Amino acid sequence: MEIGVSTATFFLRMYNENSISRIDDLGAKICEVFLECPSEYTTEYGELLLKNKGDLKVHSVHVATLTFETELFSPFDRAYADAERTFQNVLKIAKTLGANFYTMHGRARIKKGGDYDDYFKNGKRIERLCDFASKYDVRICLENVPWALYNRVGYFKEIKKYAPSLLATLDVKQARLSGFSYADYIKEMGENLKTVHLSDVDENGKIRLPGQGVFDFEDLFKRLKDVGFDGGMLIEVYKDDFKSDIEIVESLEFLNELKYKIF
Repeated sequence: MEIGVSTATFFLRMYNENSISRIDDLGAKICEVFLECPSEYTTEYGELLLKNKGDLKVHSVHVATLTFETELFSPFDRAYADAERTFQNVLKIAKTLGANFYTMHGRARIKKGGDYDDYFKNGKRIERLCDFASKYDVRICLENVPWALYNRVGYFKEIKKYAPSLLATLDVKQARLSGFSYADYIKEMGENLKTVHLSDVDENGKIRLPGQGVFDFEDLFKRLKDVGFDGGMLIEVYKDDFKSDIEIVESLEFLNELKYKIF
């Protein structure tokens, strides 16, 4: 089990090709690359990231949902084919970087009365996508997000019946927003959990870097250990949630000390 930082933490502070170098400099062991827009979904950009990452291990790749992920579930064959080609480009980048996991939001729940809870239909499509990703040695991990497919505890258990290859990503801040306990998400994900997005929260509900708020990370780590978690933990906050990079170093130190204590 390793701890690192998502490039999303530096979004609007610096571009990914610079943030991946910065994360390496800060002493993280792993990262998640959050590709922010279609111009980053190219072979050339993947090679640039590979050049700049140094000794950093890329655990997973993530993308902005509305660029193509929702259309991966389209019943319109032409729209699906276009989205699949884009997905393929992202998977090629993942393979170039040695990333074994792809964090997926899936469909955004933007249409009233949409068939988002049709487990059979969505599960079968996800399994098709899992098979497609496997050709690039990548496993898909569905993330709990209140405005996307996995919006509540219980959804993963049902969708997994039709997508047996599917794995999971836990985001503790998204769990808070969903109104469900992260502990219940962990219980549901179990051995399928491969990626965790870490953040803290202060007494006023503002997102903070791990170690700067009131969130009980010791309890989180113990629950992860109980389900045999051996994946990647990534700090993922937003640009206004910290002032200087030294705070990230301190957060990594806090998390690694706790890791050695618990795991």
